[in-house]
Amino acid sequence: MLALSILGQAPSQERGWTLESNPMEKRRITFIGGGNMAFSLIGGLTSGNCPGSNISVSDPKEENLEMMEERFGIIPFLSDNPAAIEGADAVVLAVKPQLLSDVATEVSKAIQRQNQNTPLIISIVAGIRESDLQRWLGGGCAIVRTMPNTPALLRSGATGLYANPEVSEEQRDFAESIMRAVGTTTWLNEESQLDAVTALSGSGPAYFFLFMEAMEAAGRELGLPQETARMLTIQTAFGAAKMALERPESSSELRTMVTSPGGTTERAIAVFQEQGLERIVGEALTAARDRSIEMAEILGKR
Repeated sequence: MLALSILGQAPSQERGWTLESNPMEKRRITFIGGGNMAFSLIGGLTSGNCPGSNISVSDPKEENLEMMEERFGIIPFLSDNPAAIEGADAVVLAVKPQLLSDVATEVSKAIQRQNQNTPLIISIVAGIRESDLQRWLGGGCAIVRTMPNTPALLRSGATGLYANPEVSEEQRDFAESIMRAVGTTTWLNEESQLDAVTALSGSGPAYFFLFMEAMEAAGRELGLPQETARMLTIQTAFGAAKMALERPESSSELRTMVTSPGGTTERAIAVFQEQGLERIVGEALTAARDRSIEMAEILGKR
């Protein structure tokens, strides 16, 4: 699995455990929220070296807890968030953005009374800034904000991470180990870069699906059966992504490699460029980034 790493925040606070004294199989992780992303992370963790008995999940849907208890051996807590985080080394917040202020306020006393053993807070909630989450939690918390994307459901995700100054080096490693259970990770220097990550990889799968949808439709217009057009589109997208992942060349270089002068590919790319594809993509990502900022402003006022 490809793992990306960009220098991020320098840690300023140490914690009682270290990577050596508290390896992954001995760490306790609590998930607040048992939806699809939590399910995927727990599946990835338990397929590695984190036993399900070290994972607690609090969720109001009893059927979610029963399914995860049966499949992964987790410890269920039916809507009892404060009890679920007792003794946790990390608390993963995996609820809907509009619920996070209430959830964080609810567990703040339980987190604060752990004193020196305050757990690492990992938020996979889109659009909630660290400062707002910190305020709801009562202050002084080590927080890692993350932005995974939906392919994480298939353990093929891409996740950007930002650590606030309270996060220690061991906690950074811990957070990365958790998020790498569902794909690649990259650390960010500034929290504001998460808005760009949201626009690029967070929303990115939908852009590719849109392009694939257009390719399938064009293939049908050119006379291909529907299933043939779909199969060829999917396999072509997979093959192109695999080449980009495994070859050392840049995307631009790979495009040049597969574009013969005067050939069919060159003719098609000329049409894309004449229609302003690069400009359209740039404007689309900027619009997504700006909406991410707007949502953070709205949600942070709760």
